[in-house]
Amino acid sequence: MGEVPDSGDASGGRRRLRPVAASRPAPTDEDLLLEVARGDQQAYEELFDRVAGRVFGVVRRVVRDPAQSEEVAQEVLTEVWRTATRFDPDRGSANTWILTMAHRRAIDRVRSEQASRDRTDRVGSGQHQRDFDMVAEEVEVAFEHQQVRAALATLTELQREAVELAYYQGHTYREVAELLDTPLGTIKTRMRDGLIRLRDAIGVTA
Repeated sequence: MGEVPDSGDASGGRRRLRPVAASRPAPTDEDLLLEVARGDQQAYEELFDRVAGRVFGVVRRVVRDPAQSEEVAQEVLTEVWRTATRFDPDRGSANTWILTMAHRRAIDRVRSEQASRDRTDRVGSGQHQRDFDMVAEEVEVAFEHQQVRAALATLTELQREAVELAYYQGHTYREVAELLDTPLGTIKTRMRDGLIRLRDAIGVTA
């Protein structure tokens, strides 16, 4: 309590002193945080107004992205409300406690985003590898077909006719012989000679 003189009366009489309420010091962040721990919502709102800008600044310096920074800052301020009971003024200031929390949350977000990007890259890389393998296989098959076609061109007409009936149309040697009206032994000889020539043309080693 304190006293201040009033302006007195106009007649020059004795001045009277009247009591005035002493101005109360503003609560510190620690005071507010302790009140928040007791569930005081008004204290939380005042603390929120004081530290929101600082929290956002710390988060923004780590996260960079403005939208994500706002999201993380909101999470931090919510966490302050939920975990205020864990604050111990003997172990540090309220400001340090809150901003440490903000920095930790920001680091967690950066790590989470990086892990998400790494997973996406791995999936993309795996898909790329599968695509590459499929293309390589198709090229290899196409090349083999080309080799076979080129090798067939090196056969005599009779050899090629017998080989195509047997290996491309699925006929047995006997059926090939009947279709070509040729003795079975002759067909077997043509087939043997034709396959030897095909093997040499393709470059297959025994």
